[in-house]
Amino acid sequence: MKLALVPAAGSGSRMGGATPKQYAMLCGRPMIYHALRALCDFPEIERVYVVLAEGDMHWKGYDWSLPEEKLVLLRCGGDTRLHSVLNGLKEMDADAGDWILVHDAARPCIDRESLERLVEGVEHDEVGGLLALPVADTLKREDGQGRIASTVSRAGLWAAQTPQMFRQGLLIEALKRAPSDQTDEAGAVEALGYSPKLILGDPRNFKVTYPGDMILAEAILKNRMKA
Repeated sequence: MKLALVPAAGSGSRMGGATPKQYAMLCGRPMIYHALRALCDFPEIERVYVVLAEGDMHWKGYDWSLPEEKLVLLRCGGDTRLHSVLNGLKEMDADAGDWILVHDAARPCIDRESLERLVEGVEHDEVGGLLALPVADTLKREDGQGRIASTVSRAGLWAAQTPQMFRQGLLIEALKRAPSDQTDEAGAVEALGYSPKLILGDPRNFKVTYPGDMILAEAILKNRMKA
C-alpha cells in the first residue's frame, strides 16, 4: 500500500506572513491545497495524511474541495518537521511494510509525471528513494565573513526534493535516531547505513521559501491550469 504524509505544522517564518506559510494564498487557494490536490489525484496513493499543529485554527477556515474518503487530518504536529513526520507515521493507519511518500506542503507544483517516476523507480527497491535534481549551478563555500573560501565541485551532487518514499517501519526507525533538526527523511535513512535511490525530479517542484517564490509558483500553476 502507498500512502502520502504531508507535515504542515510549521510557521514558515521566512515568508514573513501573518499566517503559516502553508496557508498563503496561491491561485485563490492555500498553498498546501495544490500539493494535496496532486497527491489525492494520483491513483497509486490510497490515502493522504496531513499533520497539523494541535492548535491549528486555520484549516477549518477554507473550502478544500478534496475527497473526504482519501484525505485524513492528524492533529499531532511537533516542534520540528522531524517530530511532525514521526508523530504522523505513528498515528496513521499503516503497516511497517507500507510505502510512505513524505511531501513538503511548500512544494505546491509537484506534478503527476514526477510522482509516476518516483513510484515506478522505487516501489521494487529494497531501500526507497526520493525525487532530486543534479546540481547545475556553480557552488561556493563561504568563509564566514561574506567572502568565498572555495569553489565546490558539483560533480555527483544532487539537490533533494520531495516526495521522499520509504517504508513506514524504516522511516520510524530512522527518524527516532535522527537529530531533531533533521529536515530530510533520506538523510535520516542514510545515517542508518542505507543508500536511497535518486529519481530525477522536476525544476518546477521547488520549495516555496521566500515571498518572491510565490510569483514563480503562481505562474507555474496558472500555466498548468490552462493546459
